[in-house]
Amino acid sequence: MNIPDDVRNNIRDLIWARADKLGWSDLPDIERSKFYEQWTRESTIGGALAHYMDPRKVRVYIKDSLLKPYERAKVSGTEQQILIKLGLDGELSVSQRYIKPHGLRLGDERIVSWGRSRDWKLIVMAMFERATLNSGASAFGVVLLESGKTADGKTRALVRDAAEKLGIERLEWLD
Repeated sequence: MNIPDDVRNNIRDLIWARADKLGWSDLPDIERSKFYEQWTRESTIGGALAHYMDPRKVRVYIKDSLLKPYERAKVSGTEQQILIKLGLDGELSVSQRYIKPHGLRLGDERIVSWGRSRDWKLIVMAMFERATLNSGASAFGVVLLESGKTADGKTRALVRDAAEKLGIERLEWLD
């Protein structure tokens, strides 16, 4: 599919602006699904894309090609905040970058991972796996971007306990 750059960029900008207003990162999947359908049917989005691709693929294109990069940009844009939250400000060498969930293996072999709090199990287990598979690496820190799923003290205690049992040195939240 060859969508002209200007068409793609205009649609992306429109959807990203709407996602910002909706608080996209905090929406449950069922709510997101409603917006995918709405945008697919909308002439300025789905209709415009259908000129360049099979109309049955428009929804998937919106989700995978326009909104996944939005999520990555939002979470990646907080990388400096993540490092500061873990007391890692200044010049750091990065030997590896991770996605799904986001993370870094630093030059000194400390590993940092982060993502939305609703995905805490995935993030904590990914950290454990990364540290275990990289000989000499340490599971230094996880930062959870609060999305309303771990805001209460009881849930945070559960998450802290799991992180501690898996050998994660630091666990922080960005509220």
